[in-house]
Amino acid sequence: MRVLGINALFHDPAAALVVDGRIVAAAEEERFSRRKHGKRPVPFSAWELPELSARWCLDQAGLAPAELDAVAYSYDPELARPAEQLGLHDPWDHLRQEYARRAPEFLADALPGLDPAKVRFVAHHVAHAASAGQASPHPDCAVLVLDGRGECGSHLAGRYANRELSVLSAQSLPDSVGLFYEDLTQHLGFLRSSDEFKVMALASYGRPRFLDRLRAYVHADEHGGFRARPVPWSSLVPPRAAGAPWTQDHADAAASAQACLEEVVLGLARWLHDRTGEDVLTLAGGVALNCVANTRLHNEGPFRRVWVQPAAGDAGTALGAALHVAHQKETVEAMPTAALGRGWSDAELRAWLEQAAVPYEEPDDIAETVAAELARDGVVAWFQGRSEFGPRALGHRSLLAHPGRAENLERLNAVKGREEFRPVAPMVLAERAAELFDGPLPSPYMLFVHEVAAKWRERIPAVVHVDGTARIQTVDRGAEPLVARMIDGFERRTGLPVVVNTSLNTAGRPMVDDPRDALECFGSAPVDLLALGPFAIRRKQVFA
Repeated sequence: MRVLGINALFHDPAAALVVDGRIVAAAEEERFSRRKHGKRPVPFSAWELPELSARWCLDQAGLAPAELDAVAYSYDPELARPAEQLGLHDPWDHLRQEYARRAPEFLADALPGLDPAKVRFVAHHVAHAASAGQASPHPDCAVLVLDGRGECGSHLAGRYANRELSVLSAQSLPDSVGLFYEDLTQHLGFLRSSDEFKVMALASYGRPRFLDRLRAYVHADEHGGFRARPVPWSSLVPPRAAGAPWTQDHADAAASAQACLEEVVLGLARWLHDRTGEDVLTLAGGVALNCVANTRLHNEGPFRRVWVQPAAGDAGTALGAALHVAHQKETVEAMPTAALGRGWSDAELRAWLEQAAVPYEEPDDIAETVAAELARDGVVAWFQGRSEFGPRALGHRSLLAHPGRAENLERLNAVKGREEFRPVAPMVLAERAAELFDGPLPSPYMLFVHEVAAKWRERIPAVVHVDGTARIQTVDRGAEPLVARMIDGFERRTGLPVVVNTSLNTAGRPMVDDPRDALECFGSAPVDLLALGPFAIRRKQVFA
């Protein structure tokens, strides 16, 4: 069975393809269109489809639209109700619903040859749940979904038994912990439905002194749901203008909201564990990208293991919708890797370099060349293999640096044009991680935070956040042999088994995806070396 999954209605449009129960490809539209998050989550953009990523998915499998058995669209307009009935102030939401109802026509127009009758609507939170419960390596598991909103709810709790979902609880709008966090994001001068991770980072600089007041508005209940009503943020802290300096009050508001969110997540998880008795909890929805909350859930929650979908936000619903529809006809396989996007052969990469007339080297081992550059304190743009599905750079589209120099945090944030309070992450071999970091292991998708061992904090200061933690990525030698060789080479030269890994992009731009993006980023940012497949491009040679 050949199923194309589509996420389009709100934000982070994406496409995914499942063929004979196996995930073939998945990619966000932003990587093709070069528009961050693909579009803004407003009703007037709801008609926009991930046309470029959908066509690429089909090309990857050599399929024409007419050969698809189904297209799974991750929203079901039949489940929606008018915004005013949901307690939401969204006067144009009816336009969004109209676009959703007409999605089969729009898809048939975007993918000529597609029969619109093949379009299947999948409830938004069911698609989120499938992206976790059906994509995880655990066919039997509990599943928890939390985000801003779906058709008429903001949460789903359930259980997968042999990949089959039973829904146990769902929270109706207007209560939404996702919207609660989005509201604060906007109040603090950041872009809502985009910059929530900045609030999470800022929270580490504050104290949760407003937590008691927030609990009056946001708290878990006894029935597997929660209350989350609008908070009068201005009564707690003054709003911050975009780009203005942040104050301690702003950091304290972020810390309070973060602590409140964590309490709700823990309460929901405990209720779900009481009902299911499962050992494993799988997570999806935008809230599942909050790695601090995930870690507290792992440390204090009742589940033995927590597995988080690497594309947990709305982009992941494209994959979940496709898996959900495919599972109705056949057995589906677990997600093998997050590297489900575009890739190029060495010959194709060489052709790009020749066409761009860029001087380049072809060393015997690009991993050793990069290790040597990092040991010299160079900054390296690392472009290898297929791009990652989801918001984290996981060793395929990364910016690498020396973790032993504290000034490299400020240096990388300057290179990327980011706020000074945002951390960068360490990449470490899986077999070495426990020596340096205390937390959920392995952590291949960078979705938890870990305490940095005291004896290592002064040795790798660039990756240690103000609270003594780091959001690590563990590297499996079998899955990522090239990355492993690079880390080994760096350790031989420096004694440090860690390199800095942050996403290969600059502020406001999507992650680099194709060779043109890589060359443009290299040309515009002070990066010392670009490792493009097996080729090395040095700044001092290009800009001599």
